[in-house]
Amino acid sequence: MPNPRFRGRIREVTVRACAWEIASMAAELTPGHEVVLETDRLLLRPWRVAEAVVQRELWAERDPRVPPHRRIDAAGHPTVAELEEAIRTGRSPAGLLAIERKAEGDVIGYCGLIDGGGELAFELLRRRWGRGYATEAATAVVEWAGSAGHGRLWATVWEWNTASRRVLAKLGFTEAGRDAVHGTTLVTTKQL
Repeated sequence: MPNPRFRGRIREVTVRACAWEIASMAAELTPGHEVVLETDRLLLRPWRVAEAVVQRELWAERDPRVPPHRRIDAAGHPTVAELEEAIRTGRSPAGLLAIERKAEGDVIGYCGLIDGGGELAFELLRRRWGRGYATEAATAVVEWAGSAGHGRLWATVWEWNTASRRVLAKLGFTEAGRDAVHGTTLVTTKQL
């Protein structure tokens, strides 16, 4: 069921000189185009270098149960400078769009498709949890994926992450099993 906050407004914007490529999400699009998704409250778009501080904040506030390679290490990596360089050179995770609140103009997290374009991923700053932004952004991505010809999506989520599990359930994802490597990671799927 479509989210009433998402009115099917998907824009393909021509890029003239953009170092950022959304490889996973743009696979079905013409080269030189990027995916920009819009809902009533949100704009999902490629990251800008100045927003590396938001990425760093996401890294810094991750739950200690998140594996160490997904948190800031003892030496303080990744740094803002490293994240800026990753955005500048296109090494930032392909497919993950910045979530910008339109009214406020601030970036509050990311949402998109990774792992070859079939895995939904999202993460928001803690201070923005509980306001429906994750569901709204993920709905836009899922609806885009369906219109782009994806037949099935999946998402992995830690068993203890009840908030993300609720978002996935609202989107119609169902639990399909556990990740064989990380026993506490649930695999969810959705037919489009």
